[in-house]
Amino acid sequence: MIVGSGIDLVEIARIQQSVERFGKRFLNRVYTPAEQAYCLRKRNAAESLAARFAAKEAGAKALGTGISRGVSWLEIEVVREPSGRPTIRFHGRAAEIAESMGVGHVALSITHTAALSMASVVVEKLP
Repeated sequence: MIVGSGIDLVEIARIQQSVERFGKRFLNRVYTPAEQAYCLRKRNAAESLAARFAAKEAGAKALGTGISRGVSWLEIEVVREPSGRPTIRFHGRAAEIAESMGVGHVALSITHTAALSMASVVVEKLP
């Protein structure tokens, strides 16, 4: 049963500008070390960073909190399953909220064009 869903769209150039302007300060505030390692080894790191930014926003919306109301950027992490499929792992307060909602499965879909990254998250209770 679906207990939450969220969607977000991010301009890749906006993320690139934040990286250029604030550097590691921005990266360390928004992305886990593993997310940074994955994205920064890509030829166009801004696309991957923007996709994860959108996924984190969508994940926070699926929990019903948004980023500013009790859940931080680092508590929502985009990870890859062994198959390569992206998913979300919740930490800290986000994990507590997910547990209280009975979340047993998270479905994440990420896509991008040359200018935009989009993510959709659905959180479900398992039967």
